Amino acid sequence: MTHWFHRNPLKATAPVSFNLYGVASSPAANKICNDLRTTRARLLDMFTDATCTPEIMKKSSDEYFALIQGFILPLDGTTQENKLRFIQNFKWTDTLQGNIASAQQDAVFELVSMAFNVAVWYSKFASRLAGKENITEDEAKDVHKSLKIAAGIFKTLKETHIPRLITPAEKGRDLEPRVIDTYIVQSQAEAQEVTIARAIELKHNASLIAALSFETANFYQKADHTLNTLDPECSSKWKKYLQLKQHFYMAYAHCYHGQTLLAGDKCGEAIRSLQEAEKFYSRAEALCKEYRQMKGPGSTAKPSEQLFFKKLGTFIKNTLEKCQRENSFIYFHKVPAEAPALELKASYGLAEPTPFELPPLSAQCTPEVYATFDLTKGPKEDKAKAKHDEEIKPVKEPDLKPQKDTGCVVS
Repeated sequence: MTHWFHRNPLKATAPVSFNLYGVASSPAANKICNDLRTTRARLLDMFTDATCTPEIMKKSSDEYFALIQGFILPLDGTTQENKLRFIQNFKWTDTLQGNIASAQQDAVFELVSMAFNVAVWYSKFASRLAGKENITEDEAKDVHKSLKIAAGIFKTLKETHIPRLITPAEKGRDLEPRVIDTYIVQSQAEAQEVTIARAIELKHNASLIAALSFETANFYQKADHTLNTLDPECSSKWKKYLQLKQHFYMAYAHCYHGQTLLAGDKCGEAIRSLQEAEKFYSRAEALCKEYRQMKGPGSTAKPSEQLFFKKLGTFIKNTLEKCQRENSFIYFHKVPAEAPALELKASYGLAEPTPFELPPLSAQCTPEVYATFDLTKGPKEDKAKAKHDEEIKPVKEPDLKPQKDTGCVVS
């Protein structure tokens, strides 16, 4: 396994029957309600199906999103709000808040909550694939692609769909800016980890690897700082992950920057850069232990015991010893007191979120069918309707523990 990623739980939701008896006054209208119920249930099943692929997820999510838009987009030839938008109640938990659910009678809330879960699924799929033994080049590409898709979904929700909510997200909930911003940046940073592994495998220029590592460390630091004002009880383990990844990639950056300096006959500065790499690596190791001891959502993995982590420590040690030998035989440079500044900017390899677009409105949702939804009659009492005080059980997710670490490298 080359990578290890922290993952928060999936969002859970109460069942929705879409039984709009009385309101849906035509067979076509009733069929839309039935299809909404079945496509929603099928999509929820896909979140926990270990055999689900990105292609299956896209098909399942598109089928549901194409239909639910019939409750959101104006279908009567005007710009007025869709009359069905506020007819159905939806309840969703949040990835950091346990079984405490938020409820809104708003189809836009349902759309953004379900799409958020789709993005979380893509990130979990990438994590599961990255944890495989003997990962292939195509699988590594799928990891990279899935993380960029996740980032794109989160970004589009934040910029386009969440602002349409009538009721703003409460503090600490998934749809509030601090939380969703962290998910965006984390997904980008993890995608860049795949790029760095690829660059190392193909023995790219040390300056490029150092720059990519520095940019990735900065992403993790940005994500960590975004969570600073969030309740520590629900975010402390997540923050610890972001901190250890920041220090890990700062160690990478200083290590490869040291190689660049040595290649430029700046041996004293190279030694100091490698010494700084050792400091960041030691701090990352300590943070790994702190992460394991913390309560809260996330993995119980032991990142500091994984071979990908240990290999960096060995690499830093060997590179520093090489620089010290070269200095004592050839250069005789003074080692500066201050570490060389990392004024690095990557020109290649930065991961941009993949733009996310909803599928076209379902062909079933026509103005003619829309007209047969009669709100004056009002829906009859739905016996399957969730009670207000009901606790939503967490999603039973498949076991995604990392497999045995073979030390293979993503190529």
